[in-house]
Amino acid sequence: MSEMSTIRVSMAERMIKSNHYDSQDVMNDPVTTYYLEMLSRDELRPKACADPGLRIEECKIKLFSFNRWLYEQVGDAWQWFDKRSWTDNAWRDYAEAENLRTWVGYLDGTPAGYYELERQEDDNVQIAYFGLLQPFIGKGLGGYLLSHAITSAWDWGASRVWVHTCMLDHPHALKNYRARGMRVFKEEV
Repeated sequence: MSEMSTIRVSMAERMIKSNHYDSQDVMNDPVTTYYLEMLSRDELRPKACADPGLRIEECKIKLFSFNRWLYEQVGDAWQWFDKRSWTDNAWRDYAEAENLRTWVGYLDGTPAGYYELERQEDDNVQIAYFGLLQPFIGKGLGGYLLSHAITSAWDWGASRVWVHTCMLDHPHALKNYRARGMRVFKEEV
């Protein structure tokens, strides 16, 4: 199976499991995945914080169960099912790896969103996961959280910051990435 077919099947499986589509609809509707990058810190167009009650903290003590909880809370709305079947050991290996760091945005003490950065070859840093919990969507927090994520990647010594998103993610996800200065370098259907 080609990489593009694998991505399409994976997306289709996520949509079917979400009960938003039946299998016939999904296999006939292509899903576009966008790969975006930023090659220089100077390209960042940061967004100011919309709420003075928002604070973002790195999870310096790694707890795979917290990463799993964040993934589930944020991802349920966007059909993130690729890690749902993971065992505790798989989650531990992923979330507690040295090349993965996690930040959480708290609004008045409550987790509002998060992001994970994954260091890869040649000091590329991927924004592996990024999103807000449902009660905090539409409050102007996403642009600032993404600005923080990109800044944190550059502060970690990134040579390049990249991310991918698709049509199953929040309708404004691609717009937010572009507004912060990221550019599409590849599209797959």
